[in-house]
Amino acid sequence: MYKWLLLIAGAGLFYLWIKGKKQAEFNQRNARRANSDKGSKAIIPKAMVQCQCCKVHLPKSEAFICEDRFYCSKEHLLALDSNGWVGDAQWRISPNQDARPENVAPDLVVIHHISLPPGKFRNKVSSHHIVDFFQNKLDPNGHPYFAEIAHQKVSSHFLIARKGELIQFVSTRDMAWHAGASSFLGREKCNDFSIGIELEGDGDTPFEATQYQVLANLIQKLTSTYPHLQFAGHSDIAPERKTDPGIYFDWKKFQKDTGISLEKMPFGLISR
Repeated sequence: MYKWLLLIAGAGLFYLWIKGKKQAEFNQRNARRANSDKGSKAIIPKAMVQCQCCKVHLPKSEAFICEDRFYCSKEHLLALDSNGWVGDAQWRISPNQDARPENVAPDLVVIHHISLPPGKFRNKVSSHHIVDFFQNKLDPNGHPYFAEIAHQKVSSHFLIARKGELIQFVSTRDMAWHAGASSFLGREKCNDFSIGIELEGDGDTPFEATQYQVLANLIQKLTSTYPHLQFAGHSDIAPERKTDPGIYFDWKKFQKDTGISLEKMPFGLISR
């Protein structure tokens, strides 16, 4: 009888030992898994990016993105930054630019029109040819007209395409080659102190409503940084050479959309 009691007690102790061992193994596996999860999280840091406008760092998942640039807020995305670049524009940097003369900030906006090839925007999208032209990449064999102009070195600060795309080629802090020989109220060399805006179009076709809207938004950004801007057409500052933006540019609509005072439009509101 005594032997049977010892045998039963031994079996019970053996069972408890086996159960304890399995529990310990289970606890070890869970501990290793938890440590593994912690380690995995530790070695995969959250991707961080820098705001193009204010340079603050933020998680990439929280950033506003335009092309390959990041912004911490929609306000900064839509702004003209301290380096003279508009966040929500397409940036296509032109080599045709210079530093402005020392202590000269822009106080004039010159409005132009451009179409490459002339008038072809009516049938198909052709704004990429303008981009190529301003970047000295225009193929002279692409069209007979291109062979005549491909050697020219010109640029503008901005282009507004027919569908409203805003493209920037030169910082507003720098000088684009858009005005040529020109004079504004007795001041020569308008490139030195002006910002050039090209509207895709010609002298025979009205501009699109979306182009006026984008233009008005752009002017708001520019005037917030340069409050003393005045406004003129290319034909106003080079009347013997140029006719753009032409009779189909609606100066009255432009003035109404932007709220610019008439004093800042010295050539008036008559289309010309």
